Amino acid sequence: MRRRDFLIAGSAAAAAGLHATPGQAYVVEGNRKVLVFSGGQPVPVLDPHVKYDYSTRMMQQSVYDALAKYVDNPPRIIPWLAKSWSTSPDGLTWTFHLVENAKFHNGDPLDAEAVRFSYERGLKLNKGVAWMLKDALDPAGIKAVDAHTVRFTLKRPFPGFLSFVPSWFIVNPKEVMAHQANDDYGQQYLTDHEAGSGPFRIRRWDAETVMNLAAVPDYWRGWPEGDAHRPGGVIYQVIREPAPRKAALLRGQVDMVTDMTPQDYDELAKTHGVNVSSNPGMTPFTIMLNTAQGPTADVNFRKALAWAIDYQAFLQVENGAAKLLDSPFPNAMAGHIAVPDMPRHDLAKARAYLAKTKWPNGGLSLDYVYVAGLEVERQLGLAVLASLQPLDIKVNVVAMPWPQLVARGTNPATAPAMLAVYVTPVSLDPDVVASQYTASAAGSFWGMHHLSDPELDKMVAAARRETDQQKRMAMYGDIQKRIVADQPAIFGMMEDRRWAMRDDVRGFVFCPVRLTGEADFYPMWIASK
Repeated sequence: MRRRDFLIAGSAAAAAGLHATPGQAYVVEGNRKVLVFSGGQPVPVLDPHVKYDYSTRMMQQSVYDALAKYVDNPPRIIPWLAKSWSTSPDGLTWTFHLVENAKFHNGDPLDAEAVRFSYERGLKLNKGVAWMLKDALDPAGIKAVDAHTVRFTLKRPFPGFLSFVPSWFIVNPKEVMAHQANDDYGQQYLTDHEAGSGPFRIRRWDAETVMNLAAVPDYWRGWPEGDAHRPGGVIYQVIREPAPRKAALLRGQVDMVTDMTPQDYDELAKTHGVNVSSNPGMTPFTIMLNTAQGPTADVNFRKALAWAIDYQAFLQVENGAAKLLDSPFPNAMAGHIAVPDMPRHDLAKARAYLAKTKWPNGGLSLDYVYVAGLEVERQLGLAVLASLQPLDIKVNVVAMPWPQLVARGTNPATAPAMLAVYVTPVSLDPDVVASQYTASAAGSFWGMHHLSDPELDKMVAAARRETDQQKRMAMYGDIQKRIVADQPAIFGMMEDRRWAMRDDVRGFVFCPVRLTGEADFYPMWIASK
């Protein structure tokens, strides 16, 4: 079998002119190379207003555009569909001026009405991205002033407003409403179709195996690598386990991989023809504890678990390519403090907290559920298992595919005692992390701890609206202490963010606010050798 034939043989894109080139053996469309990326996570819902996680948003960003975009490291926000914006002195009114040449893939112009419709849709659906803005913005506050001007009037000041704008992608109103079924606002259609304006469009879509995107030659923003290097498209190949994913990279069947083990990355970094991009992370790894049901509903039991964990074992799993969390907030987040008395391995304290519960001598079993195929999470589960043995607490390490894990975890009645998850801040504003521990997180993967603390909710709401920056940051210091006191999770570490790629891959740029394995394909291409 020729290099990458396994991808092409299983893809309807072969009929569209894609083939493996003898000798060079790249996937190509005509005379243009196609970038092949592999991770372990499928994309069950593409709708940009309904769902997001790393693989989903990676695909959303490929086919949609937003008013602004995060780029670079340290991250910064740059104009995208909006060429400029301004805000009123009181912070309540935001006015965006749109570029005039943007168009959707079907040729329709992308105008202010499309922006108004998209934000209204996101708010009314009240899923996915809605939590970011719904407390500050109502649909009635969004106005298309003219074809290229849109105005947002907030209900109350929200200093973090702009920081969330890059997460709100713009959809084509005509295409969405033309495919509405039973007043669903086009949700069924957008599950596996797109109505966007981004640099790529769908060629073939199989959410569980292969997502094949074609480059849009006349993309309204042009191509940063120049037309000569522009890729013919991108293929996202889902390979569930890291071992075959690594093998596919080494055989040249894929160009770039994520979701590998630390050992794999270390080995690949020494491999001829492979580059590894390693970057300090901003994605906390936490073990969410079900605060609503079972033993973990008792805060003293949660504290016992947190003080029993051998955190150095976590770092060993990562081969040292990680840093322990000293707060629920990542170190680089505005307002971060090192929380006093942050739990560290101390069995005496763990036993003292356990003595205050119904299980002073342990003698019970807990599930630790992790994402199937994420070997690091499995190894971390084994570290948890070993850490809790001295308390006579048995740990069942259970693998589940991501969609099933989220379905189980978002229901407090079925959520396991312990659930491993990475949650990347999608914004530079501290509200993005603080909100993960409020009532607004219910039903979302970042809220699978099911914490209910009305006082914390009030503290977060007040900080969100505070316009005095110094006062606001102090408020977030108190919020971090409150979260740790509640112990809705075992706060682990921030692992380095890494990708491995063939040495002919160009244009990859790390940005800390992208989600775990997410890559921005727009500036990337494959160089000739």
